[in-house]
Amino acid sequence: MPSTIAVHIFNESPVVLWGLNSRERLKRILSGLGVDRFVDDLSHLPDEAEVLILRGDYLFDNRIIAQLLKSPDTLVQVEQGQSKIPVAAHCRRDVAEKLVAAGSQKEQETAFADRLRVVTPRELTSDYMLKLRKFDTPYILPISEAYRDLLEKHLFACSYKGVTDLVTKWLWPGPARRAVKFCVKHNLKPNQVTLIGFFLAILAGLFFYHGWYGPGLAAGWLMTFLDTVDGKLARVTVTSSRFGHLFDHAIDIIHPPLWYLAWAAGLAGYGLPLSAGAWTAMLWLILTGYLGGRVVEAIFTQFLGRFGIFCWQPRDSWFRLVTGRRNPCMILLTLGYVFGRPDLGLWAVAVWTFVSTLYLGWRLFQALQARKKGPLKAWFENIDPDNPDPELALSVRIFTRRPTRLPDGSTG
Repeated sequence: MPSTIAVHIFNESPVVLWGLNSRERLKRILSGLGVDRFVDDLSHLPDEAEVLILRGDYLFDNRIIAQLLKSPDTLVQVEQGQSKIPVAAHCRRDVAEKLVAAGSQKEQETAFADRLRVVTPRELTSDYMLKLRKFDTPYILPISEAYRDLLEKHLFACSYKGVTDLVTKWLWPGPARRAVKFCVKHNLKPNQVTLIGFFLAILAGLFFYHGWYGPGLAAGWLMTFLDTVDGKLARVTVTSSRFGHLFDHAIDIIHPPLWYLAWAAGLAGYGLPLSAGAWTAMLWLILTGYLGGRVVEAIFTQFLGRFGIFCWQPRDSWFRLVTGRRNPCMILLTLGYVFGRPDLGLWAVAVWTFVSTLYLGWRLFQALQARKKGPLKAWFENIDPDNPDPELALSVRIFTRRPTRLPDGSTG
């Protein structure tokens, strides 16, 4: 990516989406890609200067901008009704000036086909998003006040991972969107939300340790909810940071086994103490199951496929909904408490965590055998949205997002 590339934003929109106008959103996206040179007047640049021009009245998928930075002499067009509208280009300054001058003419047929490669968003970048483990059509959508609510819903939906647990996938989205809206309105930052979650994780552990399972579950579930909110807030406001990412993931990795052990210690205060033998068995099941599962995932990601074990085949994505990670285990703990047997809830967590790891170990073995025949691919890479495989229909419906369709016919 050229570090000297200049960026020119034109036809800006005043519409604010998740607290950001179009210029500020584009600047944050580009800053994350290492680009921070913005020019308002192209005539100040030499003809041969590389320029990225972006229409500010369109909402851009981050992938489009990232790929366009790597694609000199490229013009991106979108279809809107019967028109093909140029919305972005990576080109020389002299070409950029002509494009900007003609950019607002909706019926324009570009006159620069001999100098630029003309592409659509889907021709420029892939539908598969490795980082968020999902299949998502790249988008460039027109911004208008009439579409503001639809566009905010679209950005929020795009912030979600495709493969995750059943609580995050089906219970949290509605409340999380309202919580993110509250955070934006009151200028709360993702790291502040993560910090609140951190203190709730400690509080839940203390409650569990003393056998106060009701308050502990309340604090724990609120913490898991905020763990969803902070990531979505970071993505819709383009405020992700390396520190925030590491802080959030460190909390996620460390606290679940500590919660389970605190829960075990609290059984004595609750009146259902574990024997010494039960303590030993519980400890081994939880630690070997939890750590073993993480090791299996790390081996797969490092040596077999960066997409991760849960995206290898549809069955793995389905298993991720219920695998022995925090949120499914919280369901088991909650059921144990509700029925007055927190000890059985904890045994269920220990056994399911161990069984989950055994299954993941078997899948790792199968993946190692499959790798001998050639590189592994995520099953998302085999999806053809124009000619879907009937055998994948249900998995596609569950684990992919339907494109947003605006009233003017734009999709993304």
